[in-house]
Amino acid sequence: MPIRTANAVWKGTLKEGRGHLKLESGVYEGPYTWASRFADASGTNPEELIGAAHAGCYAMFLSALLTNNNTPPEELNATARVHLGEGPTITKIELHLVAKVPGIDANKFQELAQEAKTKCPISKALAAVPEISLEARLA
Repeated sequence: MPIRTANAVWKGTLKEGRGHLKLESGVYEGPYTWASRFADASGTNPEELIGAAHAGCYAMFLSALLTNNNTPPEELNATARVHLGEGPTITKIELHLVAKVPGIDANKFQELAQEAKTKCPISKALAAVPEISLEARLA
């Protein structure tokens, strides 16, 4: 299996400094600061990137489960909301999914949606987060 790499460079103090993030693939490169992480300034932050990774991993894993169930999805629209609390600590991740899956029973859909939440590699990596919730619905 491949090894994926990302790079972060931080210069200066926590509040006055600034950083730069770069993905090995080259599809993203950009700034981050204290204000983009703990306030509403422009730039990204580690939690936003974790959210993107979690939503993407979850959707791909669920797609595999649905396909193996002979009910391949037309579309899986996943969003992850990452809550940063005191400490700072990631206190909660909310996964929201709207799915177009022709021919699937609603109970089976919920079963597979929950299985994907538990078993996707990013969920496993984030197992220390106190709460990862899921709201999944068929479109």
